[in-house]
Amino acid sequence: MAYSIMLDAGHGGTKDPGAVYKGRQEKDDNLRLVLAIGEILSDRGLDVRYTRTTDVYETPYEKAMKANNAGVDLFISIHRNSFPADNEVEGVESLIYDLSGLKYKMAQDINEQLEGVGFVNLGVKARPDLVVLKRTKMPAILVEAGFLNSDTDNRLFDDNFEDIAQAIADGILDTLESNGLIKEEKVPVYRVQVGLFRNQRYANRLQNELLEQEYPVYIDRSGPYYRVYVGEFDNLNDAVQMERRLKRAGYQTLIVQGKI
Repeated sequence: MAYSIMLDAGHGGTKDPGAVYKGRQEKDDNLRLVLAIGEILSDRGLDVRYTRTTDVYETPYEKAMKANNAGVDLFISIHRNSFPADNEVEGVESLIYDLSGLKYKMAQDINEQLEGVGFVNLGVKARPDLVVLKRTKMPAILVEAGFLNSDTDNRLFDDNFEDIAQAIADGILDTLESNGLIKEEKVPVYRVQVGLFRNQRYANRLQNELLEQEYPVYIDRSGPYYRVYVGEFDNLNDAVQMERRLKRAGYQTLIVQGKI
């Protein structure tokens, strides 16, 4: 059974727009970001649920109960922060019920990923009074993805939106993988094979010949044969271009796909 997660876009509806700044409403940023994160996580095989996918209002308690009734493994609530004075504070922070367990490690991972995008990392804080953290039965995290009334954070949010969604998804996935809750995704890799030998001397000779021509060549000695490969490519087109180059130079080639 796939690992399940409920994503919550904070606030919603005409009743609760969240923070508002220069006509910008938090509820809209939250929903847009949640849908982008959900798409990434779904592509990785997670069972993703949502508290809302449109501009509707539900109380925090109703959202917590929706997660409990669905029996999901994880609850992530996405928000934008606010400060009483405009443009005085910037950065990201994550809130959890207490500073322990899987949720603490994941919140740290999410913050570090977002720091890599360019946000100031304001850390992870315990907020046991928040309903979506207190009433949920599964690990729960509330992510404040920058301050809505910070022009700096808004530029970061708008200019790096896809990277922000990826950063939050990566923080979630990295923690789940490191705790053995999901399997690490293996990345396809393409190699161009130019030789297959029983005798190591022949493999070494071909390797030296290709090295003199400055090809990225190496020998794989992991099996019963000595395989001479040129390159490791994560893109098939790049492997095809290298294969064509080697064929024009007179070498017999074969593209081999594996995973790392």
